[in-house]
Amino acid sequence: MANILITGGSRGIGKALVEHLAQEAQNKLLIISRTSLTTQAHNVKCLSFDLMQIHQQEEYLYQQVSDYFDAIDILINNAGLLINKNFEAITFDEAYRMAYLNYMAPAWLIRTLLPLLKRATHPHVVNISSMGGFQGSSKYKGLSWYSSSKAALASITECMAVEFAPYNIAVNCLALGAVNTEMLQQAFPGYQAPIEPAQMARFIANFAKSAHEVMNGKIIPIALSNP
Repeated sequence: MANILITGGSRGIGKALVEHLAQEAQNKLLIISRTSLTTQAHNVKCLSFDLMQIHQQEEYLYQQVSDYFDAIDILINNAGLLINKNFEAITFDEAYRMAYLNYMAPAWLIRTLLPLLKRATHPHVVNISSMGGFQGSSKYKGLSWYSSSKAALASITECMAVEFAPYNIAVNCLALGAVNTEMLQQAFPGYQAPIEPAQMARFIANFAKSAHEVMNGKIIPIALSNP
């Protein structure tokens, strides 16, 4: 049995992850999402919560999660925001929201839920980054703010892996390439990504369940292309 927490589980890769992991009846899932998630699975609970407010409501969030889980075995930080705009065209609010949701919110969520992670035998935190934030990858006009926020998430993954090693908590990061999600379609209208959410979800699920047995603090590029 695994206690699994997923952020951004109401659409795209997150929703596909929920559908995939819920098929294993022994899993117990908690989904954090701004919008409600409709599911028939008995082992899935959705917590409506805006991660933009985590620094103001961390005690509330911890109480909600700890009421459902006595420990967290897998935490998948999947929620994020992509706004495709040139560097000089971005507004401060847009830049701030991307930086917060793509970097600060997942980092602060881990900090908030650390006591529950420490209670697990060998928990695994999986941060979902982007090929845009992967050092040495091709960079593209309109993605400067998004890519840099995802790069920050990758960097703090390496740092947390070191800090949490005494607690036997593994932290890894997946830098995803293009996946055919609603978020991608909104940012790049008409672009057809080579991978569907269900395909990527299967990979992430398998990675989350077993990769921490052989790796920690790694940034792994996962892509057929780099849009």
